[in-house]
Amino acid sequence: MVIAVPTEIKTNENRVALTPAGALELTKRGHTVYIQQNAGFNSGFTDEEYQEAGAKILATAEECFGIADMIMKVKEPIEQEYALIRKDQLVFTYFHFASYEPLTKAMIKSGAVCLAYETVELPDRSLPLLIPMSEVAGRMAVQEGAKFLEKPMGGRGILLGGVPGVEPAKVLVLGGGIVGTQAAKMAAGLGAQVTILDVNLKQMRYLADVMPANVITMYSNELNIRRLIKTHDLIVGAVLIPGAKAPHLITKAMLKEMRPGTVLVDVAVDQGGCFETTKPTTHADPVYVVDGVLHYCVANMPGAVPYTSTIALTNATLPYAIQLAEKGWKQACSDNAALKLGLNVIDGKVVYKGVAEAFGLDFHEVNEFLK
Repeated sequence: MVIAVPTEIKTNENRVALTPAGALELTKRGHTVYIQQNAGFNSGFTDEEYQEAGAKILATAEECFGIADMIMKVKEPIEQEYALIRKDQLVFTYFHFASYEPLTKAMIKSGAVCLAYETVELPDRSLPLLIPMSEVAGRMAVQEGAKFLEKPMGGRGILLGGVPGVEPAKVLVLGGGIVGTQAAKMAAGLGAQVTILDVNLKQMRYLADVMPANVITMYSNELNIRRLIKTHDLIVGAVLIPGAKAPHLITKAMLKEMRPGTVLVDVAVDQGGCFETTKPTTHADPVYVVDGVLHYCVANMPGAVPYTSTIALTNATLPYAIQLAEKGWKQACSDNAALKLGLNVIDGKVVYKGVAEAFGLDFHEVNEFLK
């Protein structure tokens, strides 16, 4: 198979979809790998390293999209890339279709096969291609939140861990999954008082067992949320519904109950956000203020630590990319139920229910396309 990796062009997206080590694993199996010139530079990987791994360098994105059977990306295609994607071309990346209708309609129009990292799902309901970036984003949520709690950044002027004689900050984590767990670990490690809200009692029992004493768990409901937001300094939105829009757990009206300088970090921004007032921001302009409350809603948080993120992402995606390259997408998805769940759009048809429901589109059974 011919695989191409274009340079990511979303604002301040520094990751690349494949490391030189990943390229080597594909080329040694007889596949052809093309990397756009300098695609790996911001992640710390040179063109020479890719060439030593057997990959070939192409100068432009147009050449990459024009030659490839499979495109590997990190972020969803943006508007200037829509026209480059061909009918029947396999695009393997994060799509987050349910949060952005223009992208969904563009990919339907393209006729491409869209396989989304974020909906590949194992039998235990875990999301193996989302986990590494969720781990990065969860840890970064606290790192960034701590920074924006500083007064010069617009926050309350509170040190996350406090000092002897001064109480630490209070951190509220909405969701006890991968993102929430990692955020709570980081916040607890820095000495904050942490509360995790979730509706999964089994997960809360697990977290109560493994987390340190400065972390408590509570059942997530509107009453608890309304009560806790009045006293917490940093609130992390970490709720994910695979392939569908995130629920708005904090409404605009609730912001008036918070203290000025409270910081909200919405890790679910790619899926529409946990807060009603969420709108995507960038690393160049990461925050905005609504009713005195800071919102940090960067849609590609792991892009700020691209070396770590790129290696972690390739570790997760490469086994699936090898299956797709070796067998073709139809056979690979027929053989691997987890990979099949990654199929979202095929030949102009929506085959993932959460995406169809988000925009009132017709839903088609994926098995129709695997015969």
